[in-house]
Amino acid sequence: MRAGLTGSDAVLMIELYQAEWCPHSSRVRQRFTELGVSFLARPVPADPADREEMRRKAGTDEIPALLLADGTAVIGGADALIEHLDRQFSERADAEAHRARAGQGGREG
Repeated sequence: MRAGLTGSDAVLMIELYQAEWCPHSSRVRQRFTELGVSFLARPVPADPADREEMRRKAGTDEIPALLLADGTAVIGGADALIEHLDRQFSERADAEAHRARAGQGGREG
């Protein structure tokens, strides 16, 4: 995603299937903030049986999950999603300040 794309062009279509109540989703949203990457948050129903759209697009009903602009799904839990984001994007200069405000102090991989 980095090569040839900048700013909102690079991330316009990244979708995060997530829930506000999910601590794993929260970790991924925080990492998006630390990286300065915009994304589209797709709230999912609490009951996995009701996540048909997510299953169709991402191939899973487990959150969090990323759907990239090319239709590729990144699944496997928060650590896998964060590792993917870290390979694609660099941290903002003020990432540590964002972590401190979020009450995280240092980043835990």
